[in-house]
Amino acid sequence: MSVTFSGIQPSGTITLGNYLGALAHFVHYQEESHCYFCVVNQHAVTVPQDPVALKSNSRSLAALYIAAGIDPTKSTIFIQSEVPAHAQLGWILQCNAYIGELERMTQFKDKSSGKEAVSAGLLTYPPLMAADILLYGTNYVPVGEDQKQHIELTRDLALRFNKKYREIFTIPEPRIPKIGARIMSLADPTKKMSKSDENKNALISILDEPATIMKKVKRATTDSEGVVKYNKENKPGISNLLTIHSLCSNETIEALEKKYEGAGYGDFKEGVAQAIIDLLSPIQAKYKELMSSDELDSILDEGASRANRVANKMLNKVERAMGLARKRL
Repeated sequence: MSVTFSGIQPSGTITLGNYLGALAHFVHYQEESHCYFCVVNQHAVTVPQDPVALKSNSRSLAALYIAAGIDPTKSTIFIQSEVPAHAQLGWILQCNAYIGELERMTQFKDKSSGKEAVSAGLLTYPPLMAADILLYGTNYVPVGEDQKQHIELTRDLALRFNKKYREIFTIPEPRIPKIGARIMSLADPTKKMSKSDENKNALISILDEPATIMKKVKRATTDSEGVVKYNKENKPGISNLLTIHSLCSNETIEALEKKYEGAGYGDFKEGVAQAIIDLLSPIQAKYKELMSSDELDSILDEGASRANRVANKMLNKVERAMGLARKRL
């Protein structure tokens, strides 16, 4: 079977956009690929984090992976910091990366812009991400368009290492969903829904209560036309809500346009909100069950053990190729 790797930072609320654009697809990937789903908490500390919140968010994110349908008997679910090989290979790949190519990363430019000082980790984030991927012989990496540049750098680093030493790393390919990869902000439908948005009415958390979801959707930006029609350029707000409704209810956009033909935006928004609530309710129930039991920690212990076995073998190959390993494992 092919290998798929994906990681999400435990830094803030997982949004509906994260679920529809990523987590929902992960469930399907595990049927055709061996999957590694990682809580990338070491990436999170490239910017300041509250230690108590980071610890809590890491466990919470792992619970959401499982609640969303990822099966720990089919996939490996683990926390990045519990597999030391990630940081070890990350350093090796930093030594094979060039400052110029790291400074060209769009996310580094965005996150460092206007700041007096940024951490070195923010600059060297991409080699650590490359290490995450390359440790497991990954074939496919599900990402949004905004992460595609990092996958290209991962490929470059793998090819550079293979040429300099010997063929060790599998060259991964990005896997970008054609539908649902970009769920937009409810407040500004020209921007991607983001968990870091200061306006909490702009996003829907996967753990929002039904009343909160209804309230946020009813406040969503639309237009004055009053026609429920998909037109991304001229009707970005309605088009975004149609996309969300379609993905949550598994109805086509064309069917939804017909369903709400002649209806006002009030009825349409209520339908969108209800579709979201119906989708998220069972996920929220499973999440609460996991968070209050010992099952979650047992799953994470087993996941870390499995990930360590695979990652350490790859790290040993790399260190032997470079002359860093005195003994073979």
